[in-house]
Amino acid sequence: MAVCIAVIGKENSPKYISCINPSMELHFQYKVHVSLDVVEEKLQAVSKPIADVTKEQYLGLLYSTEEHKIYGYVTNTKIKFIVVVDSSNTLLRDNEIRMMFRRLHSVYADIVCNPFFIPGEVISSKKFDKTVKSIMYGD
Repeated sequence: MAVCIAVIGKENSPKYISCINPSMELHFQYKVHVSLDVVEEKLQAVSKPIADVTKEQYLGLLYSTEEHKIYGYVTNTKIKFIVVVDSSNTLLRDNEIRMMFRRLHSVYADIVCNPFFIPGEVISSKKFDKTVKSIMYGD
């Protein structure tokens, strides 16, 4: 379903990147970092309304290329999740993308709640990696 999934920290530093094709990881890192500009623009546009308590975390389609569509999601703590999907996959709906992000956010929250996790460090959890692989392969 997804070809690349990334978790980006508050300061736009990568905390986790996984791709279906490891030889293309640098290519996807470039696409993920380019999408961060769009994320920042969307966050600034959302923060302008006064007292918007129910802020939408799902940012939707950030941008698309001929090969890929890139979607974004931001937590309340400004951790960003980026999912890159193959453009030829026309069966994937917006609701399914939202479910991917919900699963990622849930497993990320479990990792952060671990007393041995050091905030700001790179994510090296086997459980998180297993969940990401299941999202990428559509399990």
